[in-house]
Amino acid sequence: MEVIQASNLTLHEVKERFNLQSCQDPQFFPEWRNIPTSDLVAYEQYWLDQAKADFLSLAEYSLHEEIVKLSVLAPVLSVAGLCRAPFVPAAEKQVEVSFEDEDQVIRGRVDLLILHRNLWVTTIETKPKQADVLTALPQALFYMLASPVNSHPLFGLVTNGNFFLFVKLVKHGQPRFGLSEPFTLLRQENELYQVVGILKHLRDLVLSEDWQARQAG
Repeated sequence: MEVIQASNLTLHEVKERFNLQSCQDPQFFPEWRNIPTSDLVAYEQYWLDQAKADFLSLAEYSLHEEIVKLSVLAPVLSVAGLCRAPFVPAAEKQVEVSFEDEDQVIRGRVDLLILHRNLWVTTIETKPKQADVLTALPQALFYMLASPVNSHPLFGLVTNGNFFLFVKLVKHGQPRFGLSEPFTLLRQENELYQVVGILKHLRDLVLSEDWQARQAG
């Protein structure tokens, strides 16, 4: 059987293989919009400011994606509350999808997966800062499409350290995905506040039984 590496997939290939459509309707992905950051307390703002300063200092050098995770992603996930129960982070989780009629299998490893009750809550794909953040999108979508979750929307985050982009995937019926606007560390305002605010909002949604009931219905 031919093995195709997920890291080599293009967005066109993912859309073709999974009959996936891009949705531009703002109503499709409202969960990232207009999220207040006023609930961030002083110490959370401090750590996010420190993360931004550290990354911009390191940006003078050629950074491996592991440094991106260490300098930016780790404090973001910690402040967002995604590194403690009931959420369980899993790194380098292998994912594969077989296409028996084509005698092919697509295989890859998720950089970071946030699990809750065995549900894939947030898939995070990172790339070195030199790479366009969109180069991580095909992999993230493939991992989300491979999830066993079908009744609830799945959310993802792709980043190269400089830029952060949220993804929403709905699998039931016609598979569709939508994107947020990009957030960046290159503006004077620290947009990690918005990134963490959105992650907290998504965290609260998946913990809400009312939201889960509405999505399942």
